[in-house]
Amino acid sequence: MSKNRYLFWKLVEPEHLKARAYCRKLMRNREDGDDLYQDALVSALTGFDNLRKREAFKPWLYRIIVNNFKNRIKQPWWKRFAPLTPQIEETIGGTNPVAVQAARRRLDIAFRALSPDEKALVTLFELEGWPTSDLAELVGLSEGNVRVRLTRARSKMRKALIRYFKGSGSEKLIQTLSGEDKVCVVQKPVKD
Repeated sequence: MSKNRYLFWKLVEPEHLKARAYCRKLMRNREDGDDLYQDALVSALTGFDNLRKREAFKPWLYRIIVNNFKNRIKQPWWKRFAPLTPQIEETIGGTNPVAVQAARRRLDIAFRALSPDEKALVTLFELEGWPTSDLAELVGLSEGNVRVRLTRARSKMRKALIRYFKGSGSEKLIQTLSGEDKVCVVQKPVKD
């Protein structure tokens, strides 16, 4: 256990809500997300004395979260990932539950094509709005390499959606997916 618990909790405080929300997105529900977050905090507190720089706390904490997430998803019962957030659901437009369900289904199909590392990276970038510089620090790669990984992940997502909808009478959707640089599963929320 860390000798300096006060400093640990002081560093956790500004990241608490975002990190917990990220865990909930990764695990697809509140309870499992909170369990993941709690386990990550215990791991982080236990290893806090090994952290060399306070400035590296945020990427270090998220690396622990991602590692705990990857360990959890090795369990065969886990098959879900990243539900639509209320902010994304609001951008879909109207109160049409069919549109929300269709967007949720496309998101699930697209995310199934990704590895746990890719899921974590795409979620932090697309849903949490992390800049590539922070992601590069988190995964220990250059920003260029992070951008390449994001591009490859988007490509995998796009191909999974095209395969899924091929022959379903959704030619317009397939044409849209084939012609764009980004996967248009849902609109990205606008940040103020």
